[in-house]
Order: sequence, then structure tokens, then C-alpha cells
Amino acid sequence: MKYTTLPNTNIKVSKICLGTMTWGNQNTQDEGFEQMDYALDQGVNFFDTAELYPVPATAETYAETERIIGNWFKKTGNRDKVVLASKIAGPGDYTAHVRTNGFQPEAIKDAVNKSLERLQTDYIDLYQLHWPERQTNTFDTRDYVHNPNDKWQDNFNEVLHTLDEIIKEGKIRQVGISNEKAWGTMRYLEESKKHSLPRMVTIQNAYSLLNRVFEGDMAEIAMRENIGLLAYSPMAFGVLSGKYIKGTAADNARLKLFPRFKRYSSDSCTKAAKQYLKIAEENNMSLAQMSLAFVTQQPFVTSNIIGATTMTQLKENINSIHVELNNDILKQIKSVHDAIPNPTA
Repeated sequence: MKYTTLPNTNIKVSKICLGTMTWGNQNTQDEGFEQMDYALDQGVNFFDTAELYPVPATAETYAETERIIGNWFKKTGNRDKVVLASKIAGPGDYTAHVRTNGFQPEAIKDAVNKSLERLQTDYIDLYQLHWPERQTNTFDTRDYVHNPNDKWQDNFNEVLHTLDEIIKEGKIRQVGISNEKAWGTMRYLEESKKHSLPRMVTIQNAYSLLNRVFEGDMAEIAMRENIGLLAYSPMAFGVLSGKYIKGTAADNARLKLFPRFKRYSSDSCTKAAKQYLKIAEENNMSLAQMSLAFVTQQPFVTSNIIGATTMTQLKENINSIHVELNNDILKQIKSVHDAIPNPTA
């Protein structure tokens, strides 16, 4: 395994981070336990979860993933071997069963306390805001369209003050953002500088061969401001495993379970994936390993969040840490990206 540190901290994390969002839905508790056992044995010491998991979010399965992780900590006593990241859910119709008061101070404090209880731990190493509270172009929205009726009021300073209180209580160590944009990222960083408040050390955004939007303004922010990308969906919802274009996807494959993510099965997405598959095969590697290696070796990526529903997938994904893409392969990848840029963005 390869390691780095969370930016501006001494917290050592593996370059591969174990994603957990299927545990409690697509995966059972026993399967989650098996994944954690194997990942830790392979040197993966960084686990990422969220109060909202598993997905899709429902009132019936709310926070089940955190409970599974907490039960594993209790069973194994491995809490001190893991750098644990979790997230507070942002507002939205599909999170109304969680809370309706956004990132107000009492909401953040309550969310942290409940996550600690479920996770059966005294502290969370990295606590993240899962998505912006304001209305902006996150998830399925490609471009920003201003909504003059957005009721959100500027609360960057208040959020950081609240997180500062929780850090001083010893309940969280560091803070980060997720699904954030350039404006929001810089606002948090400027507020922390100006008022000596906790600094967002990471940003967890989507990044893959099929979605390289982060390489625009966000990559420069990451490098110049030293805020590390925790790349999620590096396999583009499983498309970059090759199973969909090869017709080998199981009935419980993610795109079959969640057909609303149509952009992952668009003609341009399929065309790009086939070309990336050809490059991988010509260079004697799987599409999954090439896709993951591409993400991991980017200079702005702190850790690559990999998820799996089977142990076979997990082993292949973790093993990608040993794959190094040479300049010739990177040039071939660039030619596909130039012709079909960001088909899933």
C-alpha cells in the first residue's frame, strides 16, 4: 500500500480509501465485515462513510452503514487502526426524514453525536459536509443556474465556528467538504484564514476517466490551496469495470438497481468506455485497474475511494495501487478524453 497525509495534518492515510455506501442495502453486515477485514489486512487504513448511507437513502435504512462499522469496531477492537471519515447530510427532499434544519449549529452537533453513538467511537477523524446547503449545481445538475428564491443565507462562518467547538470537544479531528464547487471551497478557506477557524483539509468530489470536471478550476484550487481531493465514483458507477459494455453485469449491478442515472449509460459514455477498455486490454490490464490507477496517480488526489459489492471486485480494486500508467498510456487516454470529454459529468 502507498500512504500520504491529509493536507496540513499529520494524519497518515492510505492512497486507497474504502468506500462503504452499499453496506446495509446491496451488502449485508457480514459482507461489510469481510470487506473491512480484507482492506485493513491489505494496508487500507482509511474508511469513508456517511450518516445517509446506504444509498439510495431511505428512512428504513438510514445510517445502517455507520451501525455496521460500529459493530465491526466493537467486534474487532480495530478503531485505533482506522482513519475514519463520515459526513453530515445536506438538505433535500430525500433527506427530510433525517432533519430539516440544514447545517444550523444544533443540527451539526446532533449529527456528530448520533454518528459517534452508531459508530461506537469517541471521535471521528475527518468530518465532512456531504453537499452544499445552498442551491447549486450538484449531483445530476451540470450547469449552475441562479435561483433568486433560494432561502439559504450565508453561514460559512457559523458552520466553521460550530465545527471548531466540536473539534475542541475532541469529537472530531479534522473537517472537509464534499460535492462542493469553486466558490464554496474558496469561501470556506477564506473564512478559516480570516478568522482563525478550522480549515477544510479535503474535498470529496466525483472524479474518473469519464468525469474529469475537477481538472478545471478545482484542480488549481486543490494544488495552490493544499486541499486534497478524495475522489469518489472513480469507476463511474461501475461503468469502468467493463461489465456493462461486455454485457456481464449481474442483476444487482448498480445501474440496473438505479436506472435513473441515465448519463452513465448514454451513447457517448458507452463509446468512451469502449475506447478506454481497448487501451487497457492492449496494455495487459483490466479496465478497472487502469481507471483506478489513473485517478490515484493524479497530483491533486489525496486518496481514491473505492467501493465494491463482491470480494473479487474489492481485491482487484485494491490491487490497482500497484499499477503505474506510463506516458504512452496517458497519451492514449488523453486522446479519448479530448474526443469525448466528461460524458458522465
